[in-house]
Amino acid sequence: MTPLLSRSGAGRKGLVTLICGALAAGGLAAAGVATLEPGAASASSHREAPLISGTPQYDNTDVYAFVSPDKPDTTTIVADWIPFEDPAGGPNFYTFADDAQYDLHIDNNGDAQGELLFRYTFRTHRKNGNTFLYNTGPVTSLDDPDLNITQTYDIDLIKLRNQHVVSKTKVADDIPVAPSNVGNASMPDYGKLRSQAVYKTAGGASTFAGQADDPFFLDLRVFDLLYGGNLSEVGRDTLKGYNVNTIALQVPNDMIRESSKQPVVGVWSTTQRRNAQGSYTQVSRLGSPLVNEVVNPQKDKDTFNASSPWNDAQFLKNVTNPELPKLIEGIYKIKAPAEPRNDLVDVFLKGVKGLNQPPHVRPAEELRLNTSIKPSEHPKRLGVLDGDNAGFPNGRRLTDDVIDASLQVVEGELVGSKNDLGDAVDANDKKFEKYFPYVAEPTSGSRGPLAKGTTDGADVRSQLGDALQPAGTSSDGSDTTVLIAASAASGAAGILLIGTALAWWRRRMRRPY
Repeated sequence: MTPLLSRSGAGRKGLVTLICGALAAGGLAAAGVATLEPGAASASSHREAPLISGTPQYDNTDVYAFVSPDKPDTTTIVADWIPFEDPAGGPNFYTFADDAQYDLHIDNNGDAQGELLFRYTFRTHRKNGNTFLYNTGPVTSLDDPDLNITQTYDIDLIKLRNQHVVSKTKVADDIPVAPSNVGNASMPDYGKLRSQAVYKTAGGASTFAGQADDPFFLDLRVFDLLYGGNLSEVGRDTLKGYNVNTIALQVPNDMIRESSKQPVVGVWSTTQRRNAQGSYTQVSRLGSPLVNEVVNPQKDKDTFNASSPWNDAQFLKNVTNPELPKLIEGIYKIKAPAEPRNDLVDVFLKGVKGLNQPPHVRPAEELRLNTSIKPSEHPKRLGVLDGDNAGFPNGRRLTDDVIDASLQVVEGELVGSKNDLGDAVDANDKKFEKYFPYVAEPTSGSRGPLAKGTTDGADVRSQLGDALQPAGTSSDGSDTTVLIAASAASGAAGILLIGTALAWWRRRMRRPY
């Protein structure tokens, strides 16, 4: 019996081999295989707390607030969600959550409470549930029937006093979201889609929601025991090539500040998620960068995400007695500044006096911006530390190097310990745009080489029947066939191989030996 079992095993192995070969002939011959960056990511500043790291749709990664460089009578707020979006992450690409409230908060009097709240809520729409495709053909507009999965959103402006709603106004309704950048074949002119997603509201505001290149630039190997004590290995922008989902809002300065005499506003964002009972619970919060990442210890991270600025006194010791300088001293022998660190309280919880600290300020973790400071013609990446008062920590521009600036302040730059510490990543890998929404376009999902035998701009039809027809005539008069037709032909050959293999296997099984 042993020889018979051996032969049966060999037969099954041969069948599997033939089927695998047939499937490879039918699929890979047309699709091609390419190794794409970026690779797998480890824990990072974009996954700053245990609970939120498991639900990226609700995870706010960064907040930016700056006086608009081309419209200085307005302020632009940019908030990002969903860290480490791999551009080729289909077939289920990246959408905002339908069961969430994405909120932008404005504190315009320094009391650590929001007086204005811009609430974004999203709805997902599907045209065809009988396909796995995000898009069924080249997408040339946001209302293109080939864009199978779309989103729209509403904006409500909620005015509050002592956290009680005073009024609620619908600012925008049913605005289209810019889709994920699937690739060049799917979205041959992504810039056109981006421009169609910019919407002007009543009252002089502009809004955008959609995918963008992650604007944060830094070397996240800092979490590998502070670069493992080897600073020669710094300088790699870990977020290069990854995208995020972005909400951008540009509003008149007079709309958000208390008055021209009190022009400082505090900005932060939160995400509320709807539970099974239908009520909303705050699960993410972010204002100034790096606070919940490297200031709060593990035991406080989830609490911080669920908390509000007016309760930040509970985290004060994390700022006055920070852990990071002690770690740097232990590894690099750079002496930590004396505690308590009141200099950090002044800069990060109150604002710089005479620049972006409102009168009667209540210390709280907010991104504070003086809306009366004009934009710099030549922005400096270190902002205020380098004499550029329009930059971080007076708000945060897309180009501000918050890692280097924060690290230098934490190591005592403002209390006599001059230093020029940094991670050797001084700029984003992509140039930012000069006009709203300013963020760079997302990295395309098609970054690898073209499949063998295809050319850029191939006519890939959305229906198989059309695809099997000639797509055009070449210069020598011969017919050209679209890529999917080649794939279908290869697939047919694969099916034939599978049929042959099955027939051969049945004959083998009928043999007595």
